[in-house]
Amino acid sequence: MARQSFYPFRSERAKAEYEAFCLERAKAWPVASETMLLDTASGRTFVRASGRTTNPPLVLLPGARSGSLMWIRHIAALSAHYRTYALDNINDVGLSGSRRDISKPEDYVNWLDEVLTVLVPKEPLSLMGISFGGWLAGQYALRFPGRLRNVVLLAPGGTVLRTSFAFVVQILLISVPITGFGGRLRRIFGWLFRDAVQSGGASRAEVEQVIEDLQRVDRLFNLPRPPWPTVIDDKGWQGFSVPCLFLVGENEKIYSAQAAVRRLNRVAPQVKAEIIPGAGHDLTIVQAELVVSKVLGFLGERAGVAGAERSFAAKG
Repeated sequence: MARQSFYPFRSERAKAEYEAFCLERAKAWPVASETMLLDTASGRTFVRASGRTTNPPLVLLPGARSGSLMWIRHIAALSAHYRTYALDNINDVGLSGSRRDISKPEDYVNWLDEVLTVLVPKEPLSLMGISFGGWLAGQYALRFPGRLRNVVLLAPGGTVLRTSFAFVVQILLISVPITGFGGRLRRIFGWLFRDAVQSGGASRAEVEQVIEDLQRVDRLFNLPRPPWPTVIDDKGWQGFSVPCLFLVGENEKIYSAQAAVRRLNRVAPQVKAEIIPGAGHDLTIVQAELVVSKVLGFLGERAGVAGAERSFAAKG
């Protein structure tokens, strides 16, 4: 059956409301950018590009139920050294939309390869993803290692360890169609993003914004469930040939950060695996400066680290 013109929104009115919201939120994007809507066999993909076109390419994949604008806090430091392409994942929050069934892991990998072939048709690129986006980046690196210069996995779903029972329970609770959705979101994110909430200030305000955004998503979007992130087996990790940085917060709830790093050190010592202190799944919120500095260092732009940290300090 053909997709409705407003898919993945609930209606044309919902689509118009979200587009207006994005235009307003994008005013906070701190650097010059251009947007594009790419058409491929899988559908349309929204991309926000920043940085000099002569800089090496860095593609950014958001987590589930978040879009390209989640990188607002990090984009100035990243795009100072890279031509960044922030994507809205297909079949998820944002302005991308599929024109055919996209449900299996290989469907998402194929979609991403279609997009990257258009964005960066020749040279190898760097790929960074968080949570669901981190899982997708890892899957892409397994299948298309020759396309990548390196890959950064920020608290990826699955990938290294199976999801914890506690996190599965939280996801099930948030999915039950009962009243009090906003209250359930606040309880779950108070648990998942505990470090950011307890730190107060700008980090706590950002968590509140995430909750508000998810309530808007629930009202405006009609989204399919993404595939549950899978775990790469020992053989897959042993043959993982793309230079890789794995970052996870010490208080991560989706799995044990310490156990994840131990497994990588054992089966894939070629992966640079580090634990971010004072953070959980909110590592890019509560420890944004540290995460960006480690990413830039890994990607080979150490000269930009100090400047990035000063930039964050001035904003704080």
